Amino acid sequence: MDLENAKVQMRKGILEFCILHIISRGEVYASDMLEELTSAKIMVVEGTLYPLLTRLKNSGLLDYKWVESASGPPRKYYVLTDTGKIFLAQFEETWTELQTSVAQIIHDSFHHHNTQDKSQA
Repeated sequence: MDLENAKVQMRKGILEFCILHIISRGEVYASDMLEELTSAKIMVVEGTLYPLLTRLKNSGLLDYKWVESASGPPRKYYVLTDTGKIFLAQFEETWTELQTSVAQIIHDSFHHHNTQDKSQA
């Protein structure tokens, strides 16, 4: 199995959640989202971000508004819809449950290995 591919798949799996979380803070410009995701090592590129934003908008989870810019053309700022806020709250519940479950499995695996190591010594 290719470790890099597995890492990419894990990041893709949580990308939508991270995007919705960033937008939940208030109006956000796509390039600012891209910068935050990149600095958090989620490793996203424009070619991934814009289609995902379009899909989330078409799903009714977010909307955007155009804001005039002093330094160029108007900018598109994204916001969560009421449906998007509800979806994110449910997503957060699932994330918390998943984190707890994974932590339990990792803890149990660690405990199991340590118990085996001591019994073999």
